[in-house]
Amino acid sequence: MKAMNYSIWIEAENWAEGEWNIHNDNTDAIVSFEDGSRWIASFFTYKNITTLAEKNQRTGECLHGKYFWGSDMVLVDECSRIRIEEVIGHLILKGEFELIFCKCDESNLQG
Repeated sequence: MKAMNYSIWIEAENWAEGEWNIHNDNTDAIVSFEDGSRWIASFFTYKNITTLAEKNQRTGECLHGKYFWGSDMVLVDECSRIRIEEVIGHLILKGEFELIFCKCDESNLQG
């Protein structure tokens, strides 16, 4: 992917005050490039995976917590805007962005 300007929309920034825990949460991020293309991935904290697995053990989801999956998942130590921006910039620089993010059309975007 060529270097070009982009903006980042983070779903969690639209949640009610206090609902976003950057240390134990997950959020979608949509990257919009100047060429009009839009890409999406979901950022999960490592701690959030443990929290979700424990919840699934209680609720019976995912074979009682025996597995977990998320499409276009990126694991991070914290899911703050600063960290998400840092990771996206790094992935673009290293040429790995398109391997992780999924290109979207307008019909499947909410942001």
